[in-house]
Amino acid sequence: MDEAASARALVRAASGLTVAAAFRMQVRLRGGAPALQEGARTRSYRELDARVARLAHLLAARGLRRGDRVAMLSENRSEYLELFLAAGRLGVIVACQNWRLADDELAHCIRLVAPRLLVASPRHAPTLARIDHAVPATLLLDAAFEHALAADDRADMPDAAEPEDGLVILYTSGTTGLPKGALISHRAMVARSMVAAADWGCGAEDAFVAWTPLFHMGAADQALATLMQGGKVVVMDGFQPAALAEIATRERIGHLTVVPGVIDRLIVELRRLSAPPARVRVVGVMPDLVPPHQLAELTGLVGAPYGNTFGSTETGMPPASRGLIPPGVAPTRLSKQQSSFCAVRLVDPDDHEVADGEPGEMTLRGPTLFSGYWGADAVNAEEFRGGWFHMGDVFRRNPDGTLDFVDRRKYLIKSGGENIYPAEIERVILAMPGVADAVVVRRADARWGEVPVAFVVRHDPALTREAVLAACRAGIAGYKQPKDVVFLAETDLPRSTSGKIQRHLLEGRLAAPGWNAGPRMG
Repeated sequence: MDEAASARALVRAASGLTVAAAFRMQVRLRGGAPALQEGARTRSYRELDARVARLAHLLAARGLRRGDRVAMLSENRSEYLELFLAAGRLGVIVACQNWRLADDELAHCIRLVAPRLLVASPRHAPTLARIDHAVPATLLLDAAFEHALAADDRADMPDAAEPEDGLVILYTSGTTGLPKGALISHRAMVARSMVAAADWGCGAEDAFVAWTPLFHMGAADQALATLMQGGKVVVMDGFQPAALAEIATRERIGHLTVVPGVIDRLIVELRRLSAPPARVRVVGVMPDLVPPHQLAELTGLVGAPYGNTFGSTETGMPPASRGLIPPGVAPTRLSKQQSSFCAVRLVDPDDHEVADGEPGEMTLRGPTLFSGYWGADAVNAEEFRGGWFHMGDVFRRNPDGTLDFVDRRKYLIKSGGENIYPAEIERVILAMPGVADAVVVRRADARWGEVPVAFVVRHDPALTREAVLAACRAGIAGYKQPKDVVFLAETDLPRSTSGKIQRHLLEGRLAAPGWNAGPRMG
């Protein structure tokens, strides 16, 4: 390497930052400050760093090297974040498995990324015995794991990761019926932390309660952002409204995560408290799926604005999550504000930018963006065409620069905090004997925002609604289950002149007054 090339390499190295390096800087600056709390146990930054170093040695001893994958199958627990940080030192990628998935879905997700090691909590160990995951080695988070961690006193190791190396793989619903793995780099995770700080003011003095699953970006992004900024992460095993409300009275929280479908239960607990929340900067996500009166009541009780968000696993908080709904307000308009540190274009089907006021597909560039879907070159070439990531969501830009959601170019059901593609459900139903055709559409729901409903054409008249639902229970995750099954004749499926099923017309049938329940029970 000549002198000029060597100098350029040094400049590039100095301009990058990894999650592990950002965390270790907080260890130096705030070693005695609380980093992780789980139940009655709290670990300081210095104590957490020591465990992370020992875990990194343990992974290296198992043969894991930069670029390798380790699959994690666990409920929320402190070891989840320890694995993120230890893998981040080695340049290893953590593939976060969704324990809600059916066995076949889970086996697909694990096999997709070909991990060298599968880490599991005791709670989910029986699942590993049921599925054919093809992973050569497993590590159980039990007493033997703790003993091995405590016995390791080797010296610290230098970080092997670089900013563009993958840190985590988070799975998203698949348009073809099976989940896709979104690869998120150190660079993207650091940038997501910066956006949270810039747009919502989250910083070192703020705590974050990680109760939504750490296999989703909502908890993974914010937890790592908190540890990179010097705050405290409170790890909670799922939604516990009474405990969450109580924590809010004693912790200064940056973002209090609340998703559609659970807000009413948190409101009940907040009403019971004798003391108000200590301080919350922002509460909630996805207000489009929440009744306006609930937004007003929740923000009034918490004394904080509601996050008017539009982001994704692939993009983080961008492209449009900067806006805030003031406390006590029942909004009549949910126009979005563009997030910091991203470039946005709205384009027509030929990828030409549309004029303000015209609908166009949301595309974006920015450092928070993921590094593509794992093992899906053809999909990546299509989704990143022209050097912009195409989200599949259609927006319109207003004269004041805000953005209004119009529709989804890719048909998607947003149920609570989960994304569901119809193909995921249709794949299971179409495989059933007696089914000639099937299509799944969304139906408005007062609690979850939207839920899936299946329209089925049967060539076996003995096929029942209960049989269809049973097949879905066996083949896909519980949150993807259709909430209703409607049998109809092939000629009753509305199709365009090109033969494509017109889902919006089926949606209209479900929304029509006096819709007869009879066909659904066939």
